[in-house]
Amino acid sequence: MTDKKSIIPVERIENSILLIRGHKVMLDADLAVLYGVTTKRLNEQVKRNPDRFPHDFMFQLTANEKIEVVANCDHLKRLKFSPNLPYAFTERGAIMLATVLNSPVAVQTSIQIVKAFVRLRRMLASNAELMKKMTELEKKYDEQFKAVFQAIYELMKPPEPRKRQIGFKAEDKE
Repeated sequence: MTDKKSIIPVERIENSILLIRGHKVMLDADLAVLYGVTTKRLNEQVKRNPDRFPHDFMFQLTANEKIEVVANCDHLKRLKFSPNLPYAFTERGAIMLATVLNSPVAVQTSIQIVKAFVRLRRMLASNAELMKKMTELEKKYDEQFKAVFQAIYELMKPPEPRKRQIGFKAEDKE
């Protein structure tokens, strides 16, 4: 098979992967864009094939989860006024969508989605391996390296999301 140029950059797919209820998922709106169909069409196909989408392949967000996703993801602002709660698809659910949509674009997109999930899984695994090695090294060396290990652990932590303060703060004039 010849190596075709990707239809969608893997980075675009990676940015669509969210962590909800402890699962790495993609929302129906993002998948619809990637597969080149409307969200309504995508969800119609899911409803026509319920036996292909068990609970570990997809789930529907709660109203609070929807509010949180819209607040935290700029590209999902369009969902804010939608009366429907979005569906979240796990890796297996996203791939199953390609079989029910059954178009050349869906097949190519599913390949890119698999690559994005695999890449994310590798990154998480390598971070876990690094943490294990660091713990072993820390046990091996004495107190003089404690500060070095603490600094490395701080660098390994994911950055905390910045919270913007809303409101006006007047300067004191004295």
